[in-house]
Amino acid sequence: MRKMITFRNKKDTLSLQMEHKSLLIIGICMVLVLIASIAGTSVGNDFISPLNVLQTIFGLGTGDHDFVVLTLRLPRVLLSLLVGAALGMSGALLQGIIRNPLASPDVIGITGGAAVAAVGFVTLLGGTISIKLLPLFAIMGAMITAIIIYLLAWKKGVSPIRLVLIGIGVSAITGAGTTFMLILSPFYTAGQAYIWLTGSVYGASWTDVRTIIPVIVIVLPLAIWFAQSLNAQEFGDDLATGLGVTVQRHRSALLLCSVLLAGAAVAVAGTIGFVGLIAPHIARKLVGRMFGSMFIVSGLVGALLVFAADLIARTVFLPLDVPAGVFTAGVGAPFFLYLLFKNRNQF
Repeated sequence: MRKMITFRNKKDTLSLQMEHKSLLIIGICMVLVLIASIAGTSVGNDFISPLNVLQTIFGLGTGDHDFVVLTLRLPRVLLSLLVGAALGMSGALLQGIIRNPLASPDVIGITGGAAVAAVGFVTLLGGTISIKLLPLFAIMGAMITAIIIYLLAWKKGVSPIRLVLIGIGVSAITGAGTTFMLILSPFYTAGQAYIWLTGSVYGASWTDVRTIIPVIVIVLPLAIWFAQSLNAQEFGDDLATGLGVTVQRHRSALLLCSVLLAGAAVAVAGTIGFVGLIAPHIARKLVGRMFGSMFIVSGLVGALLVFAADLIARTVFLPLDVPAGVFTAGVGAPFFLYLLFKNRNQF
């Protein structure tokens, strides 16, 4: 009896230590995001001191830097952070649902669905209806693609391995559809679409920021609420059901949250690849496998990844402005191959 009490006390102490560590990591990541917001706005063609940036943001400056800070740099920095957060959280949800370390919105075709819808909108409807409807079409494309994947994977429920295999096949189809749309589009439209497909926050505006913020604000609490069941689902559907989790309902809700996050990110920044793959892995290394903390840290890490990629893209190669997706793909593709090699005996 005494041994059992001692074991429980040790377990409670360990759990408390993990919780404190998670809160510390979340706090550090949030501070880094805040620093990134100020530092990223300071750096560019002309350096503006962080103090001047803060004064301009709060309306206390001389007005000399208003256009550069408030119109050009700050929306771009904020958009890169928001897009990265959305992709990181979307990837964390998918990896939790599918229980597969290779899952991410771009790998299983969700971002591909958003891309083909957006390129189709530009190719077929460009100039006839408002470009402001592009984000809506991208989110609808992601949603329709996810529904198709889910229906094809359904067989008395949805098994994780079936979902990822069908998703990879659908991803190939959406890639072909996007290429076909580009062939049909005028030359100048194709050039713009290629930059967008690579993934870039170039030309970011406050409209883009306002487009993605409501999605994150709405989805975040819903995802955290439903995501608690993923800790139980890691032990298998049967055990999770025995613990009172309605597995298919929760899985559907979490998949919807993931789709909305990925679709909104693609709508405003194009297909910035591999962030949803890398961020959850880094988060697990930092805070462990408890999904609540890992989900939040995945968003913060994703935000920092896209911010860093865009900062390199717009400063290192001046006067060129390279799409941020080039750098995330440059890191993410080797990382994906590493994961394939590491997990080769599990497939």
